Amino acid sequence: MVVSVICLHAQDKQAVLNVLEKQQTAWNNGDIDGYMQGYWKSDSLVFVGSTAPVHGWQSTLDRYKKHYPDKAAMGQLTFTILKVDVLDGTNAFVLGGWNLKREKDAPGGYFTLWFKKIDGVWVIVCDHTS
Repeated sequence: MVVSVICLHAQDKQAVLNVLEKQQTAWNNGDIDGYMQGYWKSDSLVFVGSTAPVHGWQSTLDRYKKHYPDKAAMGQLTFTILKVDVLDGTNAFVLGGWNLKREKDAPGGYFTLWFKKIDGVWVIVCDHTS
């Protein structure tokens, strides 16, 4: 029984990492819509950045498009995953870092993500990025 739980957690951890890998690839292709596929498409999604929390998938998409209007502004994204904890069969926590490489600068910071498995798919339900 313990072995099957460990295997499921390993599969879930890999599924969460796959979401982040797909997001990084979409971002680096200038595809914000593709990047947003990693988020829960719900009005209950929460994104917390440097200002106030943003509620909802569409509002989060609009925020990204406002702050990153083109591929040059988006730059090349690199995630550094520091920790992935699968808490149970439907919740996971991720701690990581992000860096953008752009022509004139290289901003970066850290993020914490709450993933939920909804209808069999791991999605970000809360993102706190600084």
